[in-house]
Amino acid sequence: MKEFIRHLKEFLKDHVRDYAMFIALFAIMAVFAALSGGDFLSPVNISNLVDQTGYIAVLAIGETLIIVIRHIDLSVGFLSGFLGAIAAILMQFYHFSALSAIIIVLGLGTLAGLLNGSLVTYLRIPAFVATLAGWLAYRGALLLATKGSGTIIITNKTFNAIGNGFIPDLPFISNILPNYHKLTLLVGIVAAVLIVYFSLKNRDQQIKRGFDVLPLDIFLIELLFIDALLLYITFILAAHRGISWTLVIMIITTVIYSFITNRTVLGRHIYAVGGNPEAAALSGINVKKITLIVFASMGFLSGLSGILFASRLQSATTTAGTLFELYAIAGAYIGGVSAAGGVGKVINSLIGAFVMSTLTNGMNLLGVDISLQYIILGIVLAAAVIFDVATRSKER
Repeated sequence: MKEFIRHLKEFLKDHVRDYAMFIALFAIMAVFAALSGGDFLSPVNISNLVDQTGYIAVLAIGETLIIVIRHIDLSVGFLSGFLGAIAAILMQFYHFSALSAIIIVLGLGTLAGLLNGSLVTYLRIPAFVATLAGWLAYRGALLLATKGSGTIIITNKTFNAIGNGFIPDLPFISNILPNYHKLTLLVGIVAAVLIVYFSLKNRDQQIKRGFDVLPLDIFLIELLFIDALLLYITFILAAHRGISWTLVIMIITTVIYSFITNRTVLGRHIYAVGGNPEAAALSGINVKKITLIVFASMGFLSGLSGILFASRLQSATTTAGTLFELYAIAGAYIGGVSAAGGVGKVINSLIGAFVMSTLTNGMNLLGVDISLQYIILGIVLAAAVIFDVATRSKER
């Protein structure tokens, strides 16, 4: 027992930055569950919470990489809203298919990101100023796009299913667990098994290569916690309508960006540029190219965010994109990305986005006044940055 306590203390000390927001999220959810009499954890509310987080989560992932390379992008909110309006216009007025509209919007978002990146890299305009100019321009463009009707109703069922639809169930076993979405249960169970398999395999490979690994007791507890959480969420979602397409998009985006940042040369170069741009340039890394790629990625994700939001509302509105950039930046900082650059994980920023959405969802459920909501969100963001500064100073 003493050995386990020692291992646990060492683990928490060495990984405090990585797990602090996970603990904070669970604490927040527990508080809201208690105050709402359990309504917060109802299948319907959890499903809504996931879908409400989607369009902010993809932006938070993009902002993570932007902040990692020591920049900021303020234009993403209204760029998201504007691109959502473009999708609506293409489908409603020019009769584009949902797929064609989505491809065009994602392409335009990427070009918008390249424009921001070019202003920063080649004209050496500070990212704050360049993207603030974009914030103003896209705000005006959104107003122009929706000037005629104010709100553009989207009637394309395929497009609207992205933000409101769920994966289909397995019809041939409808008699088994009739109150649950069977495919969701199957996906969750398979995912839990795969996590165990690959975690054990990765640990075994690290041991063979002589790398330091977690003590076996801590490793098993961590693995048990992850699987238990995954299965719990799986059963909650299955008790409603299952896994939404928004969640599928979030998971795919997170997996792709986690792979890029952790397993590729591009990812290593991004963190190298963020850690020390001068040293990265001297080592042969093309800093300008990396900056352009990261900003282009941010533009692409802005387009994806606009699609998710417009699809969820089934319309494009004049206020679409309002405060999106601030929630995304807050999600990234709450998730542990460092203001000094070079530090930040995609999965943690996803959790940071869920912290913001959970706070908003829970406070709305309890009927908290909107003025107090903004104050509480501000306090949480400030606390996250203070925590970042405090942990970095201890590491030094």
